[in-house]
Amino acid sequence: MTHPTPAVSDRIHSLSPEELPAYVYDLTALQEHVAGVRAALPDRVELYYAAKANPEPEILAALLPYVDGYEVSSGGELAHVGKAVPGRPLAFGGPGKTPAEVIRALELGVERFHVESVYELHMLADLAARHADDRRIAVLPRFNLPVGDGSLDSVSLAMGGRPTPFGLDPDQADEVVRLLTDGTYPQLELRGVHAHLASGLEAAEQLAVATSIVTWSVELAARHGVTLHEIVVGGGMAVDYAEPERRFDWAAYGAGLGRLADAHPGLTLRIEPGRALTAYCGWYATEVLDVKHSHGEEFAVVRGGTHHLRTPATKGHDQPCTVLPTDAPWPHPWPRSAAQGDKATLTGQLCTPKDLLARDVPAPGLRAGDRVAFSLCGAYAWNISHHDFLMHPRPGFHFLGGAGEDS
Repeated sequence: MTHPTPAVSDRIHSLSPEELPAYVYDLTALQEHVAGVRAALPDRVELYYAAKANPEPEILAALLPYVDGYEVSSGGELAHVGKAVPGRPLAFGGPGKTPAEVIRALELGVERFHVESVYELHMLADLAARHADDRRIAVLPRFNLPVGDGSLDSVSLAMGGRPTPFGLDPDQADEVVRLLTDGTYPQLELRGVHAHLASGLEAAEQLAVATSIVTWSVELAARHGVTLHEIVVGGGMAVDYAEPERRFDWAAYGAGLGRLADAHPGLTLRIEPGRALTAYCGWYATEVLDVKHSHGEEFAVVRGGTHHLRTPATKGHDQPCTVLPTDAPWPHPWPRSAAQGDKATLTGQLCTPKDLLARDVPAPGLRAGDRVAFSLCGAYAWNISHHDFLMHPRPGFHFLGGAGEDS
């Protein structure tokens, strides 16, 4: 949604100017959304949360009743998520794992390893022999699979189907399966296959990609006479920043995955969404400091900026937002700046023209002192931003609803 929930709106209005900017998360709205996602998925489809999207402990804990586990992609995430939601299943993915990270994952009893290269497979086997206490380690090789039906042609963020640093080339599949099944590495178990090929896909595209991944994986297993128990078909469900009211069609996707699972009764399918679960629960709230006129256009400078909310700069879009006019009297002796037209471009405090949050926002009567709530800030927002550029104060964090309710 674009407009903040009532709880979020009330909290934003309650904050003093000195308490802005702030991230405000509605955990009740998050749980309602994820409960709907879980209900749309068949029983044999597991839901793991990609912690990279938003690793705030309160977010991780709010997801606990609805997800089967968490996907982590670094030693830092491994330690952080393990502390925030102890005892929950973890899958360790990401390219460039270090030996120290793998050792720590083995010591913590990580449930699944997504192996990205033959080198990484050798490293994992050697370290598992020395640090895994004789238990077998479940391995899901990640493959960069081609998709020939055009499902990935229009995506801007692709991790597969073309040359990328992610996953194994399909030409290495036979070698990897042999290493995992011929006794070379008895401490490792070929549990299944992992493939995350792109982000920003709609339900029909996701289903086409999932079908392609499962078909390829089953053919690989049949060629070697082995059994696969799990196939991870990735995340990357679309979140539309241009039309934020439009949501990914979880009902259609779940029904399609159900048909795919029924066609392969021995398989558990797993998805690993991040952004599509948490994006809608977060708002970045701030205050208009000044409204200025420049060469026929109007600019509203707000507290904070893209050093707190990197998403619009990263994705090249305008962050959806809602103007929340204030009823508070103007507290200063100098005149209050205000927009003369119907639209304004919202910028931050940074000394760069790239510090743009949203262009041509409908904002008739916008004044200094008004509040602005940027929506879809529950994922890849604060945690991917360059926090220390110009050394402005960091934002506050407010978690509303559930066990995360703050004061």
